[in-house]
Amino acid sequence: MSTQPAPAPLLIACALGIERLALRSGDRGARGGAGGPVTVLRTGMGPQAAERSVTRALADPAYGEAAVLATGFCAGLAPGMHPGDLVVAEETRDPRGTVPCVGTELLVKELVRAVPGRTVHTGPLTGSDHVVRGHERSDLLATGAIAVDMESAATLLSAVRADERPVAAVRVVVDAPEHELVRIGTVRGGISAFRILRSVLPAFYEWHRSLLLPRR
Repeated sequence: MSTQPAPAPLLIACALGIERLALRSGDRGARGGAGGPVTVLRTGMGPQAAERSVTRALADPAYGEAAVLATGFCAGLAPGMHPGDLVVAEETRDPRGTVPCVGTELLVKELVRAVPGRTVHTGPLTGSDHVVRGHERSDLLATGAIAVDMESAATLLSAVRADERPVAAVRVVVDAPEHELVRIGTVRGGISAFRILRSVLPAFYEWHRSLLLPRR
């Protein structure tokens, strides 16, 4: 009797403890929808920490064919964006390269279902090695990017360098040009982004299930 191969795992990478807390608390009611093994990896802040952590995790043979999804909070760049809006990256960018994302349309559809009433933006997500403020926002917006964070680009670049695999990035806006935060810690004090991040896992699991097909 032939046996089915084990489904490829899903590695969800985030930088901050508060992001992992949101994902873990949201996982209590969503895990039944997972299509295979799921790991939430806290990488630490910044592109170098993300690169080290993701590269180390994917060196484990158990994650050889893992799909990788970068998530957490981000800064919106476009006027009219608000805290709690969602960003689904069509690609991630940083000075070392651009990584196309897989399944963007499916993620948008599933996020609309998982978090009804929330605006979902799609476009390039750019990387930075520091918190972006003031005129830097408009400079990055001029490149075509719609949002910025410090880890997604490094996470996805590290993932595809390790091996060919599906990758994606979904971020929740915590500050935007008209809603700039003083520090990330204020998110936990009542900003809606924490609750939104807690609600997105069903969309991630549906994305992952859509990938569990024979590899071409």
